[in-house]
Amino acid sequence: MTLRIALDAMGGERGPEEMVAGAIQAVDESDLDVALIGDENILNGILHKYPQAFSRLNIVHASQTVSMDESPFEAIRKKKDSSISKAFDQIKNGAADAVVSAGNSGATMASAIKYLGRLENILRPGIASIFPTLKKPLVMLDVGANVDCRPQHLFQFGVMGAAFSNNLFNIQKPSIGLLSIGEEGGKGNVLVKSAHELFRKSSLNFIGNVEGRDIFQGDVDVIVCDGFVGNVCLKVSEGLAEAIISMLRTEMSKSLMAKTGYLLAKQAFANFGKRVDYAEYGGAPLLGVNGTGIICHGRSNAKAIKNAIRVAAEMIRSGVNSHIMQLLSDSGLVDGKEANNGSDADKKTGEAE
Repeated sequence: MTLRIALDAMGGERGPEEMVAGAIQAVDESDLDVALIGDENILNGILHKYPQAFSRLNIVHASQTVSMDESPFEAIRKKKDSSISKAFDQIKNGAADAVVSAGNSGATMASAIKYLGRLENILRPGIASIFPTLKKPLVMLDVGANVDCRPQHLFQFGVMGAAFSNNLFNIQKPSIGLLSIGEEGGKGNVLVKSAHELFRKSSLNFIGNVEGRDIFQGDVDVIVCDGFVGNVCLKVSEGLAEAIISMLRTEMSKSLMAKTGYLLAKQAFANFGKRVDYAEYGGAPLLGVNGTGIICHGRSNAKAIKNAIRVAAEMIRSGVNSHIMQLLSDSGLVDGKEANNGSDADKKTGEAE
């Protein structure tokens, strides 16, 4: 059966033209269908430039758009016909299998919870990001959905990250590290120390605490942290990669010898740029909701959108959500009754912009 991905075509900083271009690339390179959610007048005007794509793309009209600076929960409450709400409603009504959005990440999260709900026993969904390392891809979560967490939340992030790593990268029993200020189990704040005990008592492949310097070494498959810390790590990493590339270009333009060296190593620099380019990874999966959603970078280009659509399809076909629930059940620690009786605070999410 052909999978259908709902794309929030009005989200993102680059505008609907870039979203449509990414959708066209996705359908050209796969057997997927894509529903473009947004203003039909704008989207029809763009699509008429690509008549060959009409058979695999269709438009679902949405009269409203959530801007990047709007309060997520206010926007979802007041803008019921927004492109992001209509996108998740497509899954709820069985018209789509997954959602991809480069729009307001908090609104994407809130819409997913409103229309899809959480997986059974999951207290809080988390955003997982894929980091390039010296050896293999690394999954880090949460990277922005929950700025205030409890130990149980971090433990469940570890479960979700392990399931995601296993299914998409075929890593058997992925290793899990807890991000802290020291490798010793007694290091860290109260949250990290308590979460460390939960992981230690579980059947998960927990290797202990890891430090920031360990992130890019590639010796661990999943790194767990709260959304505040994770979002800072993500933004620092993106900024550092861009700064390194910019500094290298500046240095290579200063002399003939440097320019000659660049020409000789041009392919190596191109390979490096590809490894640190967020567009190669598409977007960040929203794990823990009863469905599939991909949150993309606000600056996502067509290539990033294409890859995000691909990742969404891979998540569905590999059964990530079923694996999360099974791994949670097998972990030896999670009490379903306890999870379902979470406090009101557990039913809300914070956002790191």
